[in-house]
Amino acid sequence: MKYLQLKDDLKVSQLAFGCMRIAGMSVEELEDLVKVSLDQGINFYDHADIYGGGKSEELFGEVLKRNPDMREKMVIQTKCAIRRDKVGYFDFSKEHIINSVDESLKRLQTDYIDILLLHRPDTLMEPSEVAEAFNELEASGKVKYFGVSNMNSMQMELLQSGVKQKLLFNQLQFSPIHAGMVTNGLFANMKEAQAVDHDGSILEYCRLKGVTIQPWSIMQASWEEGTFLDNPDYKEFNDCLQEFADQYNVSKTAIVIAWILRHPANMQPIFGTTKSKHLIEMCAGCDIELSRADWYYIYTKAIGRMLP
Repeated sequence: MKYLQLKDDLKVSQLAFGCMRIAGMSVEELEDLVKVSLDQGINFYDHADIYGGGKSEELFGEVLKRNPDMREKMVIQTKCAIRRDKVGYFDFSKEHIINSVDESLKRLQTDYIDILLLHRPDTLMEPSEVAEAFNELEASGKVKYFGVSNMNSMQMELLQSGVKQKLLFNQLQFSPIHAGMVTNGLFANMKEAQAVDHDGSILEYCRLKGVTIQPWSIMQASWEEGTFLDNPDYKEFNDCLQEFADQYNVSKTAIVIAWILRHPANMQPIFGTTKSKHLIEMCAGCDIELSRADWYYIYTKAIGRMLP
């Protein structure tokens, strides 16, 4: 496993263990899976207060209770701001941020969270109010570092204008199938629809600002279709992945990981498997460095893209 040294005391594995789907596991099953991940060199665990309605954090907390020595080996990240009361909405209020962290700490059975992300943009946000929450959480030792998810460049600039803590992460959907932030850059200054910039050049912005992009849903075609792996609607792409899988004697998931990691933005993909076998297969992708030609070949085969 390779690591990203983001701060003097923040060294994170290049792959992140996503905990969105663990709520249905038993404590014993999750404990075994976490042990496998640690053995593979993974030290980063991504949560959110809404995952499993809080059950995912709660279950993970039980694993930590059984294995208190694990905590010092881990970087734990959680997210807050998505609310599902009478209607769904986003909440960057100081009260909600602080309360959400306190509840996450209880469920995770830990004294601190390494990283807190604001989960999707809140158009009603007041940067000064977020700053009050961040300052209080940092001063109390409850949160060490901060970031965001699914924000464009100007939303990040607006928030950063109010908070003194550097926003270290932005969690964004990215994969060979969902590569819009690459595509609009490749088609810059052209009339084709692919030139439309949907996110404020967020890829280039994050590279300039030293923000680590955390790709999510890395194996997913869409919510409706599920994974693109072995999906007959993506046969040409799966054939392409299999070609490289055979070449490197790894799984197709490892090739997807290798493709994401080949980008010089130094991304940190989040995987969501609950199977040890698949976890180990994906980790193998960290040891593969695709050539520039191979990277573009996979990119074009994903959904029949044409380069400009």
